[in-house]
Amino acid sequence: MATMTIRIPDDQHERLKSLALRRGLSLNKMIGEFSTRAIAEADAEARFLAKAAMGKPTKGLTLLDKIEKSFS
Repeated sequence: MATMTIRIPDDQHERLKSLALRRGLSLNKMIGEFSTRAIAEADAEARFLAKAAMGKPTKGLTLLDKIEKSFS
């Protein structure tokens, strides 16, 4: 497992800590979940663009519908 140091404004750090506390998570766990979601969204977008490039927009739109439902 890697360690990453980021620099963010103090007020943003406090707000993230507060959000994690309200969600019952550690700040580390919450940031991990955020990054997992960002990667999943990027992967889905890449799959959609690949489907669209292959001339199969219906399959791409179906994939977008699934993504939208999973984040609703």
